[in-house]
This record gives sequence, C-alpha cells and structure tokens, in this order.
Amino acid sequence: MTPLPGGVGISELTVYDWEAADGLCGGTPHMHLVCSEAYVVIGGAGSVQTLTTSGFADTPLHPGDVVRFTPGTIHRLVNAGGLRLLVLMQNSGLPEAGDAVFTFPAPVLADAHAYRRAATLTGDHAAAARRRRDLALEGFLALREGGLREFHAAARRLKRDLLDAWRIRWRDGPLAAALATGRQLEALKAGDLSHLDQGAVSRLERPERRSFGMCGRLHPYAVPDPPTRPPRGPSGPSHPHTPKEHF
Repeated sequence: MTPLPGGVGISELTVYDWEAADGLCGGTPHMHLVCSEAYVVIGGAGSVQTLTTSGFADTPLHPGDVVRFTPGTIHRLVNAGGLRLLVLMQNSGLPEAGDAVFTFPAPVLADAHAYRRAATLTGDHAAAARRRRDLALEGFLALREGGLREFHAAARRLKRDLLDAWRIRWRDGPLAAALATGRQLEALKAGDLSHLDQGAVSRLERPERRSFGMCGRLHPYAVPDPPTRPPRGPSGPSHPHTPKEHF
C-alpha cells in the first residue's frame, strides 16, 4: 500500500453523540506526543476543546472549517449535531502505534498496567469506548484546574519504551518522503529527469467497516507498516512489530 503524500494519515470521523457527565456530547480527550493533527469539517456542527500550557480554549467547528493543532495540545471534540470530519494526521503510523495519551485520572496514569486496561477496547466495543471516554473526561476536567506538567511527565513515562519503534516509522515514512524530494531537486538541477518516468497513480480504498476511535466512529484509510530493516546510525534497535493500541 502506498502512503499518502509526505507520510500523512487520513480518516473520516463521525463524532460520538454520547452525552457525558458535563452534559456535552462528544469524544475522548487525549494528547499526541509528536504528531500534529488537523480537522476538515465536512458536516454538522460542534467545537474542539483544547488545553495547553497557554490555557483552555473552545473553538467552534462548522462545515468548511479547518483547525490544526500541534503536539502537546490536549483536545476533546464536542458534537452539537451531526459533526463529521476528515482528520489529517502527521507521521502516519505513529498515532496508531500509541502516540496518543488519554487524559485518565492521575492514579491510572501512574500505573502502566491500569492505563493499558483502561485504554484498550475489549468486549462490547461501543460500551468500552464510552467508559474510556468518561474516564478520560474525568481526568480532563481535573487538568483544567491544574497539573498539566505532571500529565506531560506521565505521558512520557508511559510511552518511553515505544520511542525507538516510532523513530523507525518516522524515518521510513515522512523523513523518507522529504529526502526523496531533496534527491529529485538535485536531479532536476543536474538535468536528470528520470524520476518523471516513474509517475503512477495509487488508490486507498475506503474501509467497509467503521471502528470505534477515540473521538467517534472511524473510517481509517490503510496505514502501511514500515520496512523491517534496522535503522542506520544512532537511532537504536529495530522494533518493527510495535503493538498497536486499539483506538
């Protein structure tokens, strides 16, 4: 499967309409450690609540809006009616390999096994996704009162063993795409047009079944696994089969 340009991932998202403890409907608050994300609103209305070291914000979402946020931005989608998005993710493969961290309460974040149990969907996935959302919302509401630095530290502890595997995905995805562009520029400068003979069209098929994601029902377009060759240089050992969290 050929990835999208630049190693970008794409999913179609129908945001949950489940009401939460604060009376709002929507998804599960979480944060990405190294991946930027963008929403392209294609239907309905709602907002995205965000929490950073700069404070809390609530950004309205309407058809045609595009909202982007960077790593370290805790975000929660709120569905005011029929909210549907196209989600663009930097570093395709990394979010699926565990880059996201849920805003569970501090005792859950402090216990890797408890975190994993709370994050993984088992049994009835709809019921499990709703319980996961509610638990993350509990932690999110507490974080609005303080403790964001401690959450950042807990997120790093939970994911530190995955960093070498993430580096492989980054190296063989977005970094490889950027380096290929550099080689093409040098070739053009030298009058070498051979890469233009390799023009091709690829198609990513829309999944037939939707999965239960962090913020809603997902149609995630296929993400290729990286090659299993070991990394070059000081990037550490190869971990080609990093387990994916069930988002």
